[in-house]
Amino acid sequence: MFALIIDPVDSTFVDKLKSLGVTVETAVGISREELIKIIGRYDILVFRGRLKIDKEVIDAGVGLKILARYGVGLDNVNVEYAVKRGITVVSAPRAPTQSVAELAIGLMLSVARRIPQLTVGVKSGGWPKGKYLGMELFGKTLGIVGFGRIGKSVAHIAKCMGMNVVAADVIDVSSEVERLGGAQVSLGELLKNSDVISIHVSLTPETYKLLNGDNLRLVKDGAIIVNTSRGEVIDHDALLEHIDRLWGVGLDVLPEEPPKNPKLMQLISHEKVVVTPHIGSETGEAMRRLAEELALNIEEVISRTKS
Repeated sequence: MFALIIDPVDSTFVDKLKSLGVTVETAVGISREELIKIIGRYDILVFRGRLKIDKEVIDAGVGLKILARYGVGLDNVNVEYAVKRGITVVSAPRAPTQSVAELAIGLMLSVARRIPQLTVGVKSGGWPKGKYLGMELFGKTLGIVGFGRIGKSVAHIAKCMGMNVVAADVIDVSSEVERLGGAQVSLGELLKNSDVISIHVSLTPETYKLLNGDNLRLVKDGAIIVNTSRGEVIDHDALLEHIDRLWGVGLDVLPEEPPKNPKLMQLISHEKVVVTPHIGSETGEAMRRLAEELALNIEEVISRTKS
């Protein structure tokens, strides 16, 4: 089998594929147009979130057997069409859990204590002691939107920090939240009563702009919003309208990456916004786990096709 890797991956992943008898070629950073020209030669395509793997790309991959997303989300893949074509789609959903959860907590702390602003102040030669009064997270209510693997991990860390946890989810997760001393509530109730809101949902038609103008109006003054899921789950134009009354916002994901839209730039340039460039899974530990998990999933598919 022949595999094409079009985005950066850990070297251990490449070694594992080779140990399975797969011939590996790399074209890191290849354009969509060039990918369409050459993809027909490969059985396996390994990619991250940079390019859309849509019907046109899939049709060009006449020999494709496996689409391997080096990451968690599959929102840049037309999974339904790929499956109809007989192509198996795999990812590594468990690998980045701890890293993303820790980043979410880090963003909460950065926003609560104005860490980036104070750091810049000192590094630029100032001494901004007393300029900002921070907020403690201890004793505050953390509302987790989406109580999956990452949401649960965030909840456990927050509980150890003395936060109270509530969660909103489309499925019944009440027993799991209750074990942490919290409760499952409706999205509206969560937005109204949480001091900190952390978003951990997949991008679907139902979650697209989940935090729209109407829902943002429910959020209390002085609250913190953190998003490490997908940028499109927040209406950022509406968020800009509310930013002044919030304590602050921590964003690791944006609807446009890198951002160019003027209103989006206005939002992320705001003093109350802490922003990172989609680095939730960017730790050495997560990358190694991701390589292992995805390689194992590919190995299972190859084994099934041989049997």
